[in-house]
Amino acid sequence: MRSYRLDASAGLDGLHLDVSELPVPGPGEVLVEVRAASLSYREAMILEGRYVLPVRDGGIPLAEGVGVVRATGPDVAGPPVGARVVVAAFPRWQDGPFSLDVIDQIGGSLDGMLAEHVVVPATALVEIPDDLTDAEAATLPVAGLTAWNALTGGRGIRPGDTVLTLGTGGVSLFAVQLATALGARVIATTGNDARVSLLRELGADMVLNYRETTDWPAAVRAATGGRGADLVVEVAGTLESSLAAVALGGEIAVVGFVGGRRAASLDPYAVFTAGATLRPVAVGSRAQLVALVTAVSTHRIWPVVGRVFPFHDAPEAFRHYLGGTALGKVVITLEPTHDNGRR
Repeated sequence: MRSYRLDASAGLDGLHLDVSELPVPGPGEVLVEVRAASLSYREAMILEGRYVLPVRDGGIPLAEGVGVVRATGPDVAGPPVGARVVVAAFPRWQDGPFSLDVIDQIGGSLDGMLAEHVVVPATALVEIPDDLTDAEAATLPVAGLTAWNALTGGRGIRPGDTVLTLGTGGVSLFAVQLATALGARVIATTGNDARVSLLRELGADMVLNYRETTDWPAAVRAATGGRGADLVVEVAGTLESSLAAVALGGEIAVVGFVGGRRAASLDPYAVFTAGATLRPVAVGSRAQLVALVTAVSTHRIWPVVGRVFPFHDAPEAFRHYLGGTALGKVVITLEPTHDNGRR
């Protein structure tokens, strides 16, 4: 069996092809033939040595992917052989709040999805409907689920709420699509006018170019009659600005800091006067993944896939993603693929 392994301390040069015996599922486990795996921002953080969760050196990378069940071990109750499935990024996090008891993560402390086959707990699997391609389905367990958790895991958005999304990364694009499907009004930001049309196609009601409209929190308040956004999906590390844009009693779902980690301390006065809840988001549970898959199927949401690379070009896929110009998810596929005739 072929897989890629990553010695993160060596950066991208530490990504290398490995050949090993086909793994055998044990009690409660299944063997999944991987069809596609997707990159997310956590890969950049791992390579830069700033990921917040444990990462096993020399492990198989990538936390999100899709595949087909090929064999089961003893005492398995779950998707049958032949089922197309995604794998929850935190296999032991079935439901409820995140805790240290469920911290083991695919592509981190556990082997990930950048392999021809993986062995995972049967309880981590969620079946995928046929209307999504492999490349699309591969984007759900991290980017899609993070956006879903951001929108529904806290106060929850209601029809008519205003949701503010930042930038055009994978989580933000999903957030635009999902918030629109849930009946929210979406205000999106971008620093690139060429991406305005995509955000509008995905459902954004208003798009602000933060390079031109530098005081975009004021623009958000003006567009909401002075109230502000009911929920902000904060991915950029611009928490001070998000506090200025959020409504009193609203929520900021703190997903990440793609704009870079800032050394300055957060002003407690700004937090107090915003009157909003700050909620860190760590992907999501399997129960939330089930809900996401149902929502994506019900609302006919097509994940935005930017580029697809074959398995043998995995290092090039990493380079493309790390270059920072990718629009839409970067996916690595293994043959055969499920395309439903749409691709």
